[in-house]
Amino acid sequence: MGKKRIYLSSPTMHSEEQQFVKEAFDTNWIAPLGPNVTAFEEEMAAYAKAGYVTALSSGTAAIHLALKLLNIGPGDVVFVSDLTFAATCNPIVYEGATPVFIDAEPDTWNMSPRALEKAFEKYPKPKAVLCAYLYGTPAKIDEIMAVCEAHHVPYIEDAAESLGSTYKGKHTGTLGRFGIFSFNGNKIITTSGGGMLVSEDEEAIKKAVFLATQARDPARYYLHSQIGYNYRMSNVVAGIGRGQLPHLDEHKARKQAIYRQYKEAFADISEIGMNPLNPDGDANNWLSGMLIERESNVTPDMIMDALEAENIESRPIWKPMHEQPVFVKCDFMPHNEDGSSVGSGVFERGLCLPSDIKNTQEDMERIISIIRNCFGR
Repeated sequence: MGKKRIYLSSPTMHSEEQQFVKEAFDTNWIAPLGPNVTAFEEEMAAYAKAGYVTALSSGTAAIHLALKLLNIGPGDVVFVSDLTFAATCNPIVYEGATPVFIDAEPDTWNMSPRALEKAFEKYPKPKAVLCAYLYGTPAKIDEIMAVCEAHHVPYIEDAAESLGSTYKGKHTGTLGRFGIFSFNGNKIITTSGGGMLVSEDEEAIKKAVFLATQARDPARYYLHSQIGYNYRMSNVVAGIGRGQLPHLDEHKARKQAIYRQYKEAFADISEIGMNPLNPDGDANNWLSGMLIERESNVTPDMIMDALEAENIESRPIWKPMHEQPVFVKCDFMPHNEDGSSVGSGVFERGLCLPSDIKNTQEDMERIISIIRNCFGR
């Protein structure tokens, strides 16, 4: 019999999800929209203390609609996080706009306010700033928003990885002009696939709902004066989300405990550092990241290979967007004065450790033992 598989971050289900899904089947509310969608929106808005929200098919759809609502199109420039997943910046290209990638800074691995200022010097009139909160850690949000406000440019928060995280007591995703959440399968809570657009602007959210339901005009027949999208969340999927949401804080506490256990377990190994946390925030620690000193003979690949040999899943840090072949012609603003990239250094020397909240103490000890052995401990 093979060794138990340990996952990076798999869904954790509870009993409530099945109750809401069964209700959707029993009442034949299978198609998009329905009571679960409405209730999920209300419950999420209450949890995050958000103004207005709309439940969508994905976090990517939410970003796309945020850009549409800001009238971003061909010829426009959008400043966007460089150290992130491609879903953060792909919607910029959907609209024919140009992404300019902003480097990370070392204190949180998120968008660098210094690099952002450089970007404004070169491109004085971008249409938006789009910042992702890497692995659940809030960025230096006050500093970034101050730059945005000084230049009168709207700020969009990609809180796909940071649902449940807070910054100075406020939920990430609720601080900018628009925020987005994701409920993808590996997120801190899941609907199997789904997302949400968040804003204090009620009219903007109403417009998002209109666009997400194929932009059907109010007429007896099917009338369309704008291009729309099939972006609304299904009633079945929303039922899963309703069952997950009451467990969000419980999941967050377990993720935080995993991070602390790793940090303590490797404290005596000078070559290892954990992903930095923002002291002004309360991160959900969606994924625990490790950074290995350049002088070490141990590489991230060596650790990932050692874990995989024992049937344990891990993952590289996101490869920065400015290094991706599809974006190679886009501009990049570095944090460092010598032009080197903070994000590239994190990618080269970092990895994501197994952060599944179902990990037992035995599982954690097994993971830690393998990693320590890589360093001869």
